Amino acid sequence: MNSLTVEADTTLRGMSTAANRRTIVRVGTVEIGTGQRVVMAGPCSVESYEQTLATAEAVKSAGALILRGGAYKPRTSPYDFQGLGVEALQIMARVREETGLPIVSEILSTDDIELVAEHVDMLQVGARNMQNFALLRRLGQLRKPILLKRNPAATVKEWLLAAEYLLAGGNGQVVLCERGIRSYDPELRNTLDLAGLALARQLSHLPVIADPSHATGRRDLIPAMSRAALSAGADGLIVEVHPDPANALSDGKQSLDFPGFQSMMDLLFNPDKVRVPYSPHQLA
Repeated sequence: MNSLTVEADTTLRGMSTAANRRTIVRVGTVEIGTGQRVVMAGPCSVESYEQTLATAEAVKSAGALILRGGAYKPRTSPYDFQGLGVEALQIMARVREETGLPIVSEILSTDDIELVAEHVDMLQVGARNMQNFALLRRLGQLRKPILLKRNPAATVKEWLLAAEYLLAGGNGQVVLCERGIRSYDPELRNTLDLAGLALARQLSHLPVIADPSHATGRRDLIPAMSRAALSAGADGLIVEVHPDPANALSDGKQSLDFPGFQSMMDLLFNPDKVRVPYSPHQLA
């Protein structure tokens, strides 16, 4: 058989779909992979308690079930904002207590695993760390959900093999995240690989979600790409939302404001509330 099939590929032992049972990942009280589309939303970076609480309340009101927020930020430039670190983790934990939303945040180093795991409900392995095998092996020993983002230069098989490190270590609570692949178009930060998303979901039993914020780098494209991802079979979305994107300390151009996020959620899940013909420029 010419096409990649997990059953025939012994390097993807943990991915086998032969039993025809899909994994359900539990993040706090939220289940991913049941057929209900789960939306994670929140700021790229936690900047303050007030900003995080306001965002959490807004995204929860709109229908998001999990709060995302960055405490440690791997930035391309060493001079860009790197996150508030421990303070951000403490802020998110406090906001979780007040809103009831489980939280997901990125882990950068093996040195921080215990600290981050103590504060969050789900640990995110970012695209840059997708093949950080030392980190993956340690997280495989953890009994906490992991969100594994695809590197923009990785093939689908390389992405699945990265997940194998987690599964081989005994951690079966893994969610895959397609966040765009590198392309030649300067108008887009990345290109959302819907075929890769659908293939990853077909080849594995793990839930697969999409990140339309990083996949495009443009807030005006997030609603359309969210719809496309869900149509392609995504189990959910992770979207960046900020109360004032123009003044965000990171990734403001790919963050929705509160009204924009509410409009997108209505478009996706409550179309009867959309009273005028939808235009992406409404969210620009």
